[in-house]
Amino acid sequence: MTEKNENLQNAAAKEEAVKKTKCSHAPVEIIREMMPCEETLYDVADLFKIFGDCTRIKILCALFESEMCVSHIAELLSMNQSAISHQLRVLKNARLVKIRRSGKEVFYSLADDHIKTIFNQGLEHINE
Repeated sequence: MTEKNENLQNAAAKEEAVKKTKCSHAPVEIIREMMPCEETLYDVADLFKIFGDCTRIKILCALFESEMCVSHIAELLSMNQSAISHQLRVLKNARLVKIRRSGKEVFYSLADDHIKTIFNQGLEHINE
């Protein structure tokens, strides 16, 4: 076999291999149009980053049961108030918790029911 014929056969084999790897079932352009915009995907990724810290998860779990002040959360988690305040600020900036003031006291609670739903879905997933 000549070198030219061998190159043609190799090229044909590669082309056939490429055809076999292309999935004819995935309408890429349609799926691309259905996906959320890039900015929204970054926002979702940022939301999940918030759930990536064990202290924040513990705080959220505590707030599932009741609104609480910083000192009670700190006592519950055996941490200092400064560390708890920092994590609550992160959770508040992410709109996962809200505050209620009563005199000098500030109480924290879940911003809405979505937070518990997200947490429960994650819990269900790891318990499968």
